[in-house]
Amino acid sequence: MPDARCSSRQFNFRDAKQFWGLEDFMNLSQTAVTNAANLAFFMVNLSYLQLLDFRQHNPDSGIIDLKAYYRGFRYVREMLKMLPEIPEPILLTQIFAKLTALGRIHPVSTGVEPS
Repeated sequence: MPDARCSSRQFNFRDAKQFWGLEDFMNLSQTAVTNAANLAFFMVNLSYLQLLDFRQHNPDSGIIDLKAYYRGFRYVREMLKMLPEIPEPILLTQIFAKLTALGRIHPVSTGVEPS
């Protein structure tokens, strides 16, 4: 069993470096380094939890797809704040579908609806 835990830690560390900027921080104090590392590992754990739900409709999706979806979702929300009125629901669904698909690696499933 120790091998499984070690392997899990290696994947968490790799994901923290690759997706959440663990190696990019330039902190000089021990507290700042600890905070940055803790934030990166928290984001790994949070993204794993979100992927469980996300993969129900998008089984091949990974962290990059999840980040692209939420980035697009945020862009749509910010864009809607600038419009004088909210578009019709059909158009709004199409806008969400297009913008949340930008930057994805795996194709979009039609089952994901913005909430």
